[in-house]
Amino acid sequence: MAIGVACSLWAATGPAIASAAEPAPPATVWLCRPGVSPDPCVAPLSTTEIAANGSRRTSTPRVAPHPAVDCFYVYPTVSREQTANADLSIQPAETAVAVAQASQFSRVCRVWAPMYRQLTLAAISGGVQVTPADVALAYDSVRSAFEEHLARDNHGRGIVFLGHSQGAMMLIRLLQQVVDPSPRLRRLLVSAIVLGGNVTVPVGRTVGGSFRHIPACRTPTQVGCVIAYSSFRRQPPADALFGRVGVGIDAVAGRPGLQVLCVDPGALGGGWATLDPEFPQGSGAAFGEVGPEPSATTAWVSFPGRYRARCQSENGASWLEVVPRPDDPRPVLTQVLGPRWGLHLADVNVALGNLVAAVGTEARAWAASSR
Repeated sequence: MAIGVACSLWAATGPAIASAAEPAPPATVWLCRPGVSPDPCVAPLSTTEIAANGSRRTSTPRVAPHPAVDCFYVYPTVSREQTANADLSIQPAETAVAVAQASQFSRVCRVWAPMYRQLTLAAISGGVQVTPADVALAYDSVRSAFEEHLARDNHGRGIVFLGHSQGAMMLIRLLQQVVDPSPRLRRLLVSAIVLGGNVTVPVGRTVGGSFRHIPACRTPTQVGCVIAYSSFRRQPPADALFGRVGVGIDAVAGRPGLQVLCVDPGALGGGWATLDPEFPQGSGAAFGEVGPEPSATTAWVSFPGRYRARCQSENGASWLEVVPRPDDPRPVLTQVLGPRWGLHLADVNVALGNLVAAVGTEARAWAASSR
């Protein structure tokens, strides 16, 4: 079953996969949570910032000692197990992606990341048959983890949802079924950053489609909103896996008048903006091919200003167009999986600095509004 078919199966089974009330789910296995050791979401953050002229500056961002909000992170498809669903054992793939995508957010929030029974790479690629029960199992494990977090650990704190690819699709369904219908939970929603998951909205609008009450983020201090995009170097082809209605969580609907939401992480209100890419040292093609990787003694490398980006909408597609600045010798992202995928592997890291800054601003706004 190819990824498009798997996504369609997910969408087709989505409305019917509410968590069962009994029996009670097992206790969550946490990949990341405050107090767990080791915790990949508070990995070393030392960073070498490389400018276009080759100059370097080193910094060591701090994990926030008392952040105002929680981040609930759901990782993308990484499991190499040969079954439809992954088990809950923490393996190097989950640890590495949590470091790459979630650890920088520890500067602005407490990060919680559950292990979940995700559809494996074998299932997504078609090597293993996927059933509606497999899809339900994946979602239910995310939902039960979130409900456990709410019941035991959140204590009314603001919540930022973070997810990419399959993780974004899980969170879109969680937001649809649990958060969007609940005024109480919407008041806790700082923002939802769900990338590469195809959130939909009516054409020309900021709310509707995937969510009835959760709008797109359009100003830095707006809270209770969603940031979503899929990054491409150029317009996605007609058979693209992202950026077009008909793939992802709402694929089954195929409703006319919808488009995939794009929110520029560098300019929430729209327009061209400079991106702040950040990559773990040695990540290579695992999280987006960045060309010849410069050596550094720090845990991270950053290429501020390497790209400009803008949300584009044309020919039925909506996408974040990522454009490298000319005459800049620093590494360039390439669409290593081909034009149908775009820069999917790098959706998070190509704008990680912008996303962390956005969460920091939103968290302060939420804390001020909640006093």
